[in-house]
Amino acid sequence: MRRSWSRYRRRFGSRETLPADAKAGFVLGVESVPDGLAAGLLAGVNPVFGLYGYLMGTLAGAFATGSFFMTVQVTGAMAVTISDVPLTQSGEQAGPALATLAVLTGVIMLGLGIAGLGSLVRFIPASVLIGFVNAVAVNIVLGQFDNFTGYESEGANRVLRALDTVFHPGRLSLLSIIIGLLTVALILGLERTRIGPLGLVLAIIVASGVAALFPDDVSVLADLTTVPDSLPTPQMPALELVPALILPALSLALIGLVQGAAVSGSVPNPDGRYPDPSTDFRGQGIANIVTGLMRGMPVGGSMSATSLVRSAGARTATANVVAAVTMALAIVLSAQIMGYVAMPALAALLIVVGLRTFKIHDIMLVVRTGPVPATVLVTTFGLTLLLPLQYAVLAGVAIAVVLHVARQSNTVVVRRWTFDDASVMPIEGEPPRTLAPQDEVIVTVYGSLFFAAAPVFLAQLPSVPASCRGTVVILRLRGKDDLGSTFIRAVSAYAGELNRAGGTLMVAGVSRAVTRQLEATGVIAIIGRDHVFEAEDRVGSSLAKAREAADRWRAGSA
Repeated sequence: MRRSWSRYRRRFGSRETLPADAKAGFVLGVESVPDGLAAGLLAGVNPVFGLYGYLMGTLAGAFATGSFFMTVQVTGAMAVTISDVPLTQSGEQAGPALATLAVLTGVIMLGLGIAGLGSLVRFIPASVLIGFVNAVAVNIVLGQFDNFTGYESEGANRVLRALDTVFHPGRLSLLSIIIGLLTVALILGLERTRIGPLGLVLAIIVASGVAALFPDDVSVLADLTTVPDSLPTPQMPALELVPALILPALSLALIGLVQGAAVSGSVPNPDGRYPDPSTDFRGQGIANIVTGLMRGMPVGGSMSATSLVRSAGARTATANVVAAVTMALAIVLSAQIMGYVAMPALAALLIVVGLRTFKIHDIMLVVRTGPVPATVLVTTFGLTLLLPLQYAVLAGVAIAVVLHVARQSNTVVVRRWTFDDASVMPIEGEPPRTLAPQDEVIVTVYGSLFFAAAPVFLAQLPSVPASCRGTVVILRLRGKDDLGSTFIRAVSAYAGELNRAGGTLMVAGVSRAVTRQLEATGVIAIIGRDHVFEAEDRVGSSLAKAREAADRWRAGSA
């Protein structure tokens, strides 16, 4: 009981921390109202669903994540991905599909968290993430051209629709563009004042007030939907839609977890410790399930919202609870007012967000790293612009894996070690092209020894002539814990070729796991049990024993 109370106090603080948390939570809550509506607009769904996602995600995340400060809300990347899911975009199934998508995303996140796969995100290359995030930034900007200009464009994707807008300047609404530009100017100007983050809210209010002077010329939120003046009611998922939503749910889970991991790894808890990513996985999963059941959009750990609440002075998770309460009060008390929010103003907000998300210096860093990362980045970037995002992010990961395998298979290097009387340290050089009789060739292998590397490895070994009686090849494999069946077959074939030519193969520095692999596959019978030397704590001991055994073998074969 005392331990539970202690955890509660650490997470939610005390009377001393409440004033700072209340202030920070109020700032985040007020700022989240237009942000949530904009997220729904970006996703192409009822903007109120975006606000519901912000509300329920922030509240559930405050209790469920391992990070005390992580704010769980709809992120730009997730919103753009949702906009590419046809079931969520129109018709009577849109609402149930969105709820089902959020719950399914949460189940995947929760399952990964329970399995302790918090380290899973490190297998996604930075080139994929940077290409994806920057393409999402471009998609955010291009996707708002219609609301910003008042022209409903046509095209198969956002790029073509943006070009359609550019090619029809005479059909654009000058007043909508003026409202949008006014919003941008107000955001940039007010955020430099003492108002800070609340300047975003004031910018939307002022721009919408100007738009209200021209009620028939500028689209407002009420033109799209009736803004409810009550909190969301439960919405059960539609199980029949699950098969069609598995792939986008997997993509959303991947995106949310990667962005959440960035929060986990950069924002410590009040005790100075960084939260466990797997615990945050579980927390984001629970938040998505709650959000889906309450008609909200899929959510994930938001770096921007977390940074905002921290910079506003948050000291515990209570700040996120206060933010959720603030959003709930805004929904109940100001629903009619929200209906007058100008769509060009929300579009302008998203365009500012998109432009700030685009990181040219990250792109240049990847490009300068090498051709493989640059290829992955460009491919992911292009796919994200042209394809639905649920396919693009998975395709980017798949391409990265293929290119990584290709690169790793070509980085296997075989070197020869020789020893002289002047030093016990080896001299490293190129292995001979062909083995000579009565020779001792010690080869050490650098790189990853998996299936694709086997042909590259064999090509670098000295070729075996028809006869090389008395020749010993010592293969040093220290640090290799898993050879794989393809590589073991390659070693077996080389050992058999040596045996037929009158030579022999010895293996030094192998781990116990590799020895078991050689025994299980029967390869140890081809090499010879007394020709396999397991690694010891003293580096070089097993190699020394192999060299002594090689001398004895050559003497016996003479």
